[in-house]
Amino acid sequence: MSLCVAGCTTVGPGTVPRDRFEYNAAVSDSWKEQTLLNIVKLRYGDMPLFMQVASIVSGYTVEGTVNLQGTVFESGSSAPASATLGGSGKFVDRPTITYVPITGSEFNQNFMTPVPPSAVLFLLQAGWPARLVLPMTLEGINGLKAQRSQGLRQRAGDADFYRVIELFSILQDAGAISMRVVGGAGQSESTVILIRREKIAPEIRLVADELAGLLGIRSDAPQFTVSYGEIAATDTELAMLTRSMLSIMLELRAHVDVPPEDIAEGRAQPTLPILPEGGRELRMYADIRSSLDRPEDAFVSVRYRDRWFWIDDRDFASKRTFSFLMLLFSLTETGGKEGLPLVTIPTG
Repeated sequence: MSLCVAGCTTVGPGTVPRDRFEYNAAVSDSWKEQTLLNIVKLRYGDMPLFMQVASIVSGYTVEGTVNLQGTVFESGSSAPASATLGGSGKFVDRPTITYVPITGSEFNQNFMTPVPPSAVLFLLQAGWPARLVLPMTLEGINGLKAQRSQGLRQRAGDADFYRVIELFSILQDAGAISMRVVGGAGQSESTVILIRREKIAPEIRLVADELAGLLGIRSDAPQFTVSYGEIAATDTELAMLTRSMLSIMLELRAHVDVPPEDIAEGRAQPTLPILPEGGRELRMYADIRSSLDRPEDAFVSVRYRDRWFWIDDRDFASKRTFSFLMLLFSLTETGGKEGLPLVTIPTG
């Protein structure tokens, strides 16, 4: 009976739901922790290093044996009849995980190359709020510059830059902006942004006029070409100086809370003061806390230099900033399918 049951059951189907979700959670959590660790390391002037999971191979083996022995004696024998029944089983799980450091040209392409302006605009088109996307991805637009919180080139940022973000947000909420790609079929493609001026409320038209004035573009132009750069070449161009993933992390490092003695001893640099609650809603923001004890309710936490650095799970604004950073990592991946983690689970 045991042999028949063993022959009619399989291990494979039952492992799929468990393995898919558990490996998903494990890889996701480790990537979050690795990203936070590298931001903290940058705060201390340490070198960031990313290790990607190249492959996960997990093999299951199920073995079972049943032994049945019996002895029958002739009639009249003084020895009683005897029988022996035995069985054994074995379950083996041997996962093999391959890690590959991101270095060389791959690091340059994934972390040093600026995010394409077209990607920034299509994130807005997909519904991501301008108040989140633009402060993180833009270093400047049409000559207006964003804040730099740390380093030799610290600056508070132009007030008009953050007013532009606020105006973009208003137009986005009103459905007055859209993007499309023109060109193709042998011609170079370019992304253009359209600002509607018809069938919109008068107050939204005033917002569009103010935005055009701040950016130095024509308010009556039907569309504007988007390019990478600091200064626009024409009055119908939006020049977006976008950040790379590394520069975004360098800006986020200023939001890492470090002990005052580490700054006094020169282990970490001072940063620009964090703005009060009413003045930071249009700026890149993340509250990365530190403590000697392990946090009890953390969205993500890492240990570095005998301290814990973490983001509170109840701090939705910081969680959203960090999660959007993880999304940007996916957008800047340069490899094809061959570069994605491969999960192979043989269960036969």
